[in-house]
Amino acid sequence: MAWVKNRVLAVLVLAGLAAALGLPFLTHAPNRLLSGSAISLAQLVKDTAAHPIDLWLVFVPALLLVAAVFMRPARRTQTAVYVAATLFLTGLAALAAQHATQLTGQSGPIARTSLGAAFWLLAAVSGLAATDAMQRLALRPIWRLLGAGFVIVPLGLMLGNGAFKDLSLLKEYANRQDVFNAAFWQHVQIVLSSLLPALLMGVPLGLASNRSLALRAPLFAVLNVIQTVPSIALFALLMAPLALLALLAASVPLLAQLGIKGIGLAPAVIALTLYALLPVVRSTAAGLSQVPQPVIEAAQGMGLTARQIFWRVELPLALPVFLSGLRVATVQTIGMAVVAALIGAGGFGAIVFQGLLSGALDLVLLGVLPVVAMAVAVDALLKALGLALERNVND
Repeated sequence: MAWVKNRVLAVLVLAGLAAALGLPFLTHAPNRLLSGSAISLAQLVKDTAAHPIDLWLVFVPALLLVAAVFMRPARRTQTAVYVAATLFLTGLAALAAQHATQLTGQSGPIARTSLGAAFWLLAAVSGLAATDAMQRLALRPIWRLLGAGFVIVPLGLMLGNGAFKDLSLLKEYANRQDVFNAAFWQHVQIVLSSLLPALLMGVPLGLASNRSLALRAPLFAVLNVIQTVPSIALFALLMAPLALLALLAASVPLLAQLGIKGIGLAPAVIALTLYALLPVVRSTAAGLSQVPQPVIEAAQGMGLTARQIFWRVELPLALPVFLSGLRVATVQTIGMAVVAALIGAGGFGAIVFQGLLSGALDLVLLGVLPVVAMAVAVDALLKALGLALERNVND
């Protein structure tokens, strides 16, 4: 199909069209206890015709995205795709927010209007189209990061102005704001408490495995085995020995201060630290091993000591690879910290499992979406930093 100039965008457009035609855009229920009725995008647009809304913010960008499929992939075209995707996402959110307000006015404040599968898929299509456009533009890392952030700036402004207050997700947040804030700091505590010891142990182990080939094979064998153990199983394996240590907490004040017990933060941190070791150790060893030997020999010829060679030559050249491993470890830890709520560690996982037990999808999303946002933000920051360091090294 020579007339299709952008196959990636064509697939995204077809996926978005299928979602818009076949899936509910919103669901509405009189209250939280009843199942909601589906509202399609076509029905929503029809109902909105009597109440004018900026529908052009949805349909004009959508038409631009369709047209870009058949246009040559020039820089102007990719810029237009990025802008159209951003406007399309903004229009979808505005359309959903205004209709939720309309339904709340008709059904009362206890009514629940939730975002449907079509909204989430169309939002994903918008984000992927904008990301693909930025990649084709070959922007510098800092501009990619800013571009990715600008996509959600309009949504942030709308959120700050209270445009989404009648959506069920925001109603769940309003009812559990204190719980949400506490869960956020608990989640951050779990992640940081796991990554810090992983770095303190993983970096020296990576250095040692790079220096000693005899150590590398058994070390990576053990770390690989740890990665294969399911998180729930590892949490369970740690509960028994920690429970024994908890019996000593009464006579050993340090153990009591550390909160050592069979459930809670301690087994979660230990397990997540063990999971984070492999990417940290592997990236440290790989980063140091890819330093060109002629560069090291040149530094030795200049009279630098082994310590100076490490800090001035090996470390700067190994940093981009190390950051890629740190990025994997951080994103992995943020996600797996959700499962740690099953053993009483808290965090956003507590909200997720509470929503699952009560059958409240919006409560599940209240715990899932912040985790996704944290992972995406950290991944983007570390990736941009790694690309910037790699470009500086190459220059």
